[in-house]
Amino acid sequence: MIKNCIVLFLSLLLITGCATNPKEIQAAYVSPLVYKDYDDEQIIMEMDYIGQKTAELYNSLASEAGADTAQMAIGLVLFWPALFFLEGGDGPEAAEYARLKGQYEALRSLAVRRKISLNELPLSPEQIVKDNSPRKSKVKSALNENRRG
Repeated sequence: MIKNCIVLFLSLLLITGCATNPKEIQAAYVSPLVYKDYDDEQIIMEMDYIGQKTAELYNSLASEAGADTAQMAIGLVLFWPALFFLEGGDGPEAAEYARLKGQYEALRSLAVRRKISLNELPLSPEQIVKDNSPRKSKVKSALNENRRG
């Protein structure tokens, strides 16, 4: 009986104690109407900025989720009472990540509605993470070219 209670408690701790993998965090709804007064260039620039911030937060959250998983594994194997001290859980970063994903989706929706060419749009947050390398955005490159010329 006591053994079953301990197993149940550790299972609950495992489920609630770890940070969520950012791949599993859904986008929060953001209305495209927020950006209705933006012109095409502003939409592209905002998508680039939000894409970069989203990718940065993704990497931070993925690192945190990985650390929580490692702590959980070590705690379960070596010293399970240490699991009581896990920080875990989703904090404000996860909420910010969901909001940024929602903003990006709202901007993407508006760009599609305005028929902005896909070639003009910056990389999506998923593409930035997949590339996993710091990149010079199309928007920044274009702005630098305009300053030189």
